[in-house]
Amino acid sequence: MQQKHGLRYDAEWLRVVTAKADEAAAQSGDAGTLAVKPEWEDVFELRAFSESMLGAMFRAAPYPEEVTETKIELARPDGTGEGGTFTLSRFATAEQRGELREGEGLRSANIHGGGFICCNVEIFAPEIARSVASQGVQHFAVDYPNAPEHPAPAAVNTCYAALEWLSAHAREMHIDPSRIVVVGDSAGGGIAAGTVLMARDKGLDPPVAKQVLIYPMLDDRTHYPDDWPGRTFLTWKAEDNVMGWSAYVGEDKRGREEADVSYYAAPARAESLEGLPSTYIDVGGLDLFRDENIRFAQRLAEAHVEVEFHLYPGVPHGFESGLGAWVVGRARENRIRAIQVV
Repeated sequence: MQQKHGLRYDAEWLRVVTAKADEAAAQSGDAGTLAVKPEWEDVFELRAFSESMLGAMFRAAPYPEEVTETKIELARPDGTGEGGTFTLSRFATAEQRGELREGEGLRSANIHGGGFICCNVEIFAPEIARSVASQGVQHFAVDYPNAPEHPAPAAVNTCYAALEWLSAHAREMHIDPSRIVVVGDSAGGGIAAGTVLMARDKGLDPPVAKQVLIYPMLDDRTHYPDDWPGRTFLTWKAEDNVMGWSAYVGEDKRGREEADVSYYAAPARAESLEGLPSTYIDVGGLDLFRDENIRFAQRLAEAHVEVEFHLYPGVPHGFESGLGAWVVGRARENRIRAIQVV
């Protein structure tokens, strides 16, 4: 007997995405956004597809002329698997680069997505720049190393090193160190949550003001049966998730309850969430990460952490692809407000 469920795409979002997919297909001859993705031979095929798709999506909208990017080279921390430096990119307007004035200085540490295995700041740069323009807040984006070449804890160690440097050099960057917001989406949301946990444990002073986690990838143990009705709607598939987590924490550890997986790598494994800053989380109702995000938000609330949580019905992972639909606009407004109120 076929399982009954009420899951479906948001009608307006689906119309917008389908129209964009059809337009892209007509121009390139390739399949559109909602086409069935192929099965990947390995993590490198998944990386190539994801970087190509996201790069094209982020370049489609104009880059705000008033926002410029400046690159800062920092020493790689121990535990990243290699020496040398990593890049911290500052996205800011000329006004934001000016002198710090009373009541100003809010900034965002931005950690991009990519399933732990792909993407870089260059790919996300147009979207980050648009966030600066729309939010009125400068962003510092961390070019952290990807798995499998650099498995956990490399990404979190790198992001914490960037956060620590920014806190120490806040006045130089014309920011208020007590108003630092750590923002991440997808795998970047998981890395952001791990970075904030590390900041709590290490006693970063002043502490992080807020974390904004956009459909974060938090739990290597997430698993659904083959007949789970949500599978039909996934854009980040269960198979992609297995591949990403295996590259990040190790195939021999991924998904095993008893495995020695650091909660900095998989924040849902943290025994205590007490002492974390105010947290914003949003996720789509058709996202593979929906349930792990709900559980994380509930645990934060039980730990007496201030939580704002949004569950958007009818949209999958990365639902910003439907820009123009009401649900995307509402989500962006909520994210902007969550940052600006700090």
